[in-house]
Amino acid sequence: MADIAFRCPMIRELDISYCHEISHESLVLIGRNCPNLKILKRNLMNWLDPSEHAGVVPDEYLRTCPQDGNSEAAAIGKSMPNLEHLELRFSKVSAKGFALISVGCPNLEYLDLFGCVNLTSRDIENATSNLKNLKEIKKPNFYIPRSVFHTERYGHWRLYDERFQTDVFRI
Repeated sequence: MADIAFRCPMIRELDISYCHEISHESLVLIGRNCPNLKILKRNLMNWLDPSEHAGVVPDEYLRTCPQDGNSEAAAIGKSMPNLEHLELRFSKVSAKGFALISVGCPNLEYLDLFGCVNLTSRDIENATSNLKNLKEIKKPNFYIPRSVFHTERYGHWRLYDERFQTDVFRI
């Protein structure tokens, strides 16, 4: 990250999604040395439903994903004032950290907070009230269809039917 910060000062877009070894110090370094940065994508793995990544993503990776969303939010808010597009999917940022982003990045036009379970609608509303350029915001969506988690919930009835041949009286 230091090489990018020092060798690419004119960078306008940076996607560091799913990179678990990038710390908030790296974000500060990028922010201070890349004043033209307009787009930052810092999406994380869906830690709410690890089964989504089972067999694809190593468990060690999921355990070491960034845990402190507020320190990353503070780094973004303090060092990236020119951001217009910010993606923080599944970040663990809280209202305190999100407030630092909204104060430090007044030019935000697009904000993706999908999966940020530590933010309430009120937190988002309060923090974004001063963002005059905000055109689109993707709020955390906590509706998860039951079928996603319980696809075979009543599969035992099929076993019951096979064992006791409940359909033998069918005409």
